[in-house]
Amino acid sequence: MKNIIIAIDGHSGCGKSSTAKAAAKILGLKYIDSGATYRAATLYFMRNAVDINDQTAVKEALKRIQIDISFNPETGKYETWLNGENVENDIRGMEVTGKVSEVSAIPEVRAAMTAEQRRMAEGSGVIMDGRDIGTAVFPYADLKIFMTADVNIRAERRVKELVENNMPADFETVRENLLKRDRIDSGRSVNPLRRAEDAIDIDTTNLTFDKQVAVVVELAREKMNSRN
Repeated sequence: MKNIIIAIDGHSGCGKSSTAKAAAKILGLKYIDSGATYRAATLYFMRNAVDINDQTAVKEALKRIQIDISFNPETGKYETWLNGENVENDIRGMEVTGKVSEVSAIPEVRAAMTAEQRRMAEGSGVIMDGRDIGTAVFPYADLKIFMTADVNIRAERRVKELVENNMPADFETVRENLLKRDRIDSGRSVNPLRRAEDAIDIDTTNLTFDKQVAVVVELAREKMNSRN
């Protein structure tokens, strides 16, 4: 399994990250949350009052951003680091969530984060989830998956996630944010969210979490067996 590259794309809140993490553990692969890189960049922009409409300011800010994602064996969770600071909790709140799609649509940001994601994936088999992994980051991925789910189900899952992390959550606010992110992600001019032609669709609306993971693991193993 070590040399396979698995790209999981799809809409926000459909279970990409949690499914990818669990599948990576079963398959013995490295997991990379591409969305976390954009969230970390967004957090940096917010903290430093970077004008996202100022191309020069954006380029200068990106030079000062270093992002890493690592697994913490003590907590059993993946954590995102921004310039040496653990920002995992900071990047998951609604404030960053409300800004991340707008920041992610900036061409310079996408180019910088794509480079970061490829760097983190070097030398190992990986599962990476996001919006443009199978179309832009790893168009040559061995296995491409596109995940979808009903927006109400996605909102329910996101609210549950926020509550579990002791963050404020309102269903209608979360739902509207998801719809807004769908519009921005699908409508941006650079690497928009879209299904790769050779991607396999997985609708998670009526799937349990364990079933989602099992489907991805089975597809990965079938791909590896076909290459032997």
